[in-house]
Amino acid sequence: MSDKKQIENLGRRHFLRNSAVTGVAGAGLASGFGAGALMSSRQAQAAGAAEGSVAPGELDEYYGFWSGGHSGEVRVLGVPSMRELMRIPVFNTDSATGWGISNESKRILGESARFLNGDSHHPHISMTDGRYDGKYLFINDKANTRVARIRLDIMKTDKITTIPNVQAIHGLRLQKVPHTKYVFCNAEMPIPQVNDGRDLENPENYWTMFNAVDAESMDVAWQVIVDGNLDNTDADYTGRFVASTCYNSEKGMTLSETMSAERDWVVVFDVEAIEAAVAAGHYETLGDSPVPVLDGRKGSALTRYIPVPKNPHGLNTSPDGKYFMANGKLSPTVTIIAIDKLPELFDDVIEPRDTVVGEPELGLGPLHTTFDGRGYAYTTLFIDSQVAKWHIEDAIRHYNGEEVNYIRQKLDVHYQPGHNHASLTESRDADGKWLVVLSKFSKDRFLPVGPLRPENDQLIDISGDEMKLVHDGPTYAEPHDCILVRADQIDPRRVWRRDDPFFADTIAMAEADGVNVERDNKVIRDGNKVRVYMTSVAPTFGLTDFKVKQGDEVTVVITNLDRVEDLTHGFCMVNHGVQMEISPQQTASVTFVADKPGVHWYYCNWFCHAMHMEMTGRMLVEKA
Repeated sequence: MSDKKQIENLGRRHFLRNSAVTGVAGAGLASGFGAGALMSSRQAQAAGAAEGSVAPGELDEYYGFWSGGHSGEVRVLGVPSMRELMRIPVFNTDSATGWGISNESKRILGESARFLNGDSHHPHISMTDGRYDGKYLFINDKANTRVARIRLDIMKTDKITTIPNVQAIHGLRLQKVPHTKYVFCNAEMPIPQVNDGRDLENPENYWTMFNAVDAESMDVAWQVIVDGNLDNTDADYTGRFVASTCYNSEKGMTLSETMSAERDWVVVFDVEAIEAAVAAGHYETLGDSPVPVLDGRKGSALTRYIPVPKNPHGLNTSPDGKYFMANGKLSPTVTIIAIDKLPELFDDVIEPRDTVVGEPELGLGPLHTTFDGRGYAYTTLFIDSQVAKWHIEDAIRHYNGEEVNYIRQKLDVHYQPGHNHASLTESRDADGKWLVVLSKFSKDRFLPVGPLRPENDQLIDISGDEMKLVHDGPTYAEPHDCILVRADQIDPRRVWRRDDPFFADTIAMAEADGVNVERDNKVIRDGNKVRVYMTSVAPTFGLTDFKVKQGDEVTVVITNLDRVEDLTHGFCMVNHGVQMEISPQQTASVTFVADKPGVHWYYCNWFCHAMHMEMTGRMLVEKA
């Protein structure tokens, strides 16, 4: 590449060094957009010429799992078509499927069902030996300090855990090898320990924790207290080390206080040492929680603190397992940490900064880095509204004093990008085909829809020497992050298995009532509790009417006997706030109070048959 072309690719802004970028960060945010505000005609032509379309009737090569942001859900897209395939409710109430309404979903939501909001951030897929195994997807809820697990065979949430002793779960990543034993999740906001009203005005006694959740039981395995506010995290390919960016070394309570220091740090956790400490009983518990809590503050044998430029954000592991990358945010740099130097660091043979082997300057506001598996990294530049493609080993050579240009290209994106993800990039199998950039703003990219605008997800072809933008996609409520997995790595069921644990408790209730849900249509009365069991076969319910008394607590259990895939039934009780999905071979239930006397119709709300509208029944409520 000629010197002239390299200069053109660097974009419109000069680099600012270290913390000096802080002064322009506010200006960039206030004006709305950085260097990527206008799409060049050359870029537009490249976008039109690139191959990113999937013809009608053809299937996508990848599943993309998007967090639903403030909606609290997870969205499933096909890539590269960017067609939305499904929405998986997690921390939200969803009237289409009955999530948060049906008894099965309420059992999973547990005590946290009282929350009507969620803020889902980081979806990640379980692994075996560093490769996606298609078993689970995990997602965090920053708003209410929860972690959820989604079974990918049925695309349903099956476990939700509230993390004790902390607030605001943000960064989430998984143990990669030998398999996903732990879900690692960072609590961002420091609070008093214990947070029961003590130390309200004493921030020096506020702390936060790094948390490990058992991926199978979804119990919290252990917690580690740290200095500072934890941000993003990622694990290595040995199973021993996990690293997290950490800001607010100042223990500030206001914006200005959290930005006064010149450096913050990456905290590295020694998982093997933590497990050994737990096994030896070297921990405490806090309040009513039985979870082992260990001290990982500076000076602990369990952690090491590596100084990096202030307020770092994203933390990403290269797919070759060599490096942790800490993205600067308020510095134009990405800090490259050599994972093979960490054992020496924990043995106190070297100093923390000796683990840093590169610190390339990329542009304004580096937030997240992803990889193509060919030695290149791709970093979002929030203020510049660009993605920088750079060569990792060249950046390390430059850090060691060689005259080498490590930046290969900068591409304008629209606008102010946060997370980015390349296909299979969180695993050993990063294949360098597609890059998704999740931009925070979409001004002038789509038809206006009022003051609240969509965000913009952009698809970029990275299979060649140059990045090519191929798709803009409006999306709602700031989907925070996404992950791409090959379609053959996921094996969803076409119909439910009758022995599925998802509705096992409902089947157990029916058996206690002497009911065979695949055959019986009957009403069980137990004082003012009434359980109505019925089957459904398109286009009829097994019971077309049932009678209860005013004030009865009514539980309706429906089993869909249809075996044809995509033949879903629904149950909606008019004027009762009751609605749920019953897919082929599924049993589902919902409980409500029949508080109004009279005739109340129920109907199938998922289209199932030419006579779908006639699939109805009556609940007859006698006056008390």
